[in-house]
Amino acid sequence: MTSLAPTASPTTHRMGWFARSEAWLDEKGKGAWIAAMVLGFIFFWPTGLALLFYMIWSKRMFSKGCSRSSYRSARYAMTKTTGNTAFDAYKEETLRRLQDEQENFEAFLERLRAAKDKAEFDQFMDEREEATKKHDEEA
Repeated sequence: MTSLAPTASPTTHRMGWFARSEAWLDEKGKGAWIAAMVLGFIFFWPTGLALLFYMIWSKRMFSKGCSRSSYRSARYAMTKTTGNTAFDAYKEETLRRLQDEQENFEAFLERLRAAKDKAEFDQFMDEREEATKKHDEEA
């Protein structure tokens, strides 16, 4: 016999009401945040003001979308187990490998930036030295 009752994820139970509300509004998009803010101003203006400040502080007001919700759902999907130990081990190994590759790539980019900065600084020093020599020759 199968149960048709919806089961809430363990993560939902651990989240407080504020985090659940925030996640729900993020799922609905920026329009839901604006509607909640407007309703807050209509029913109790300090609530609307608080939502406005929160939207500005969390950068929801000026962003293209609510990317935090997609980050949260992706993070949850990465940590959720399927119950199949072979697949979970494969997923964990793949995620670890991807994390290592990301760290290596970020280190590579940092070395490139440092090399570019050094080249620009060396060019500046060479130009400065040439200007100094030219000035000394004229004097």
